[in-house]
Amino acid sequence: RYQIHTGLQHSIIRPTQPNCLPLDNVTLPQKLKEVGYSTHMVGKWHLGFYRRECMPTQRGFDTFFGSLLGSGDYYTHFKCDSPGICGYDLYENDNAAWDHDNGIYSTQMYTQKVQQILASHNPRKPIFLYIAYQAVHSPLQAPGKYFEHYRSINNINRRRYAAMLACLDEAINNVTLALKKYGYYDNSIIIYSSDNGGQPMAGGSNWPLRGSKGTYWEGGIRAVGFVHSPLLKNKGSVCKELVHITDWFPTLITLAEGQIDEDIQLDGYDIWETISEGRRSPRVDILHNIDPIYTKAKNGSWAAGYGIWNTAIQSAIRVNHWKLLTGNPGYSDWVPPQAFSNAGPNRWHNERVSWSAGKTVWLFNITADPYERVDLSARHPDVVKQLLRRLSQFNKTAVPVRYPPKDPRSNPKLNGGVWGPWFKEDEKKKKSDKSKGANKQKKNKNKKKAN
Repeated sequence: RYQIHTGLQHSIIRPTQPNCLPLDNVTLPQKLKEVGYSTHMVGKWHLGFYRRECMPTQRGFDTFFGSLLGSGDYYTHFKCDSPGICGYDLYENDNAAWDHDNGIYSTQMYTQKVQQILASHNPRKPIFLYIAYQAVHSPLQAPGKYFEHYRSINNINRRRYAAMLACLDEAINNVTLALKKYGYYDNSIIIYSSDNGGQPMAGGSNWPLRGSKGTYWEGGIRAVGFVHSPLLKNKGSVCKELVHITDWFPTLITLAEGQIDEDIQLDGYDIWETISEGRRSPRVDILHNIDPIYTKAKNGSWAAGYGIWNTAIQSAIRVNHWKLLTGNPGYSDWVPPQAFSNAGPNRWHNERVSWSAGKTVWLFNITADPYERVDLSARHPDVVKQLLRRLSQFNKTAVPVRYPPKDPRSNPKLNGGVWGPWFKEDEKKKKSDKSKGANKQKKNKNKKKAN
């Protein structure tokens, strides 16, 4: 499902927010369990944990080993959200994994866990394994030995990033070797994907694409990925069709011979034949996102959107070759790899974008111009209108944004020094039961307190 259909279309879930992927969203592992799969997750969750029901083990995973937050220290598994709001973030199923707090770098630790799972499972029985490595997210940390090959890179962030990636490459190799060693490989499908574009300020590079992580430019949303499997019909081919992360849900459930309920409105398509046989993708468009609460573009208006769409709203959509962006699209320079300077992006490294005053609509032919250099919105107003109408149609189906304020009860200090579920439904019930039995005077006091 697109973010506009889960309520998670704005930003990310913060550690202190009482928020998680809504419980009525059926997950991929839940569907695979229905057809006899054993389901395991290793790595980064980041889909919310304020209630026990939000935890990975309650959302379809038989086992979970990893972190709940979006980032943290690779060795200590410790994370501060703000000064004084700090806690430990490594879990085994539903409990803090204190016994694993022995300074192992997370990429290697997660790989060891995967090897254990594969060694102890029967390869004749189906297994779904979701591995969400923490690398290469900031903070930039890697074991010393991986730096040796990258001494020639002057920029320290870029050097660290390269070392982290070398360690990750080795991890992927070790997982693949384990699949072979324990007898899974011949009947496995390995899907490898990044989750967003790179962050040039932290060693990443999207060059020659425009923009960076957190924006709707191609540099923020076009991620590399591959599928590796003996079951592929066309091996070693490159797929240039439209494929979106929402497509994995129907694709994998169909491959596993599971059932997709007809009444759930999916935004994804089964793309297995596209990947395996080189067929055309069933997908003609991608809603990159509509974020109604992101900083509004000052010059945006309904008039600029031909009365179809308010261009103050941050959004982006792709239809066939065309891509339209509206609102405030975020950092939009082309940043060459910062290999030779510690100064970070500066005027000499960037191709400065001269903002045409008050611009809030961009149109690109992404097939011809994947680097988003030639804005065609003035030349093709008919296409702009067509895509704005499609945006407007999507927006009619959007659910309200879920982005609650922080809850002081989330502080790990109140939870044994650990990030974990803090919201307890039964507290409210107990309070209401007590007040029922009390006299009217107390009731009034409670009412005032509640207010």
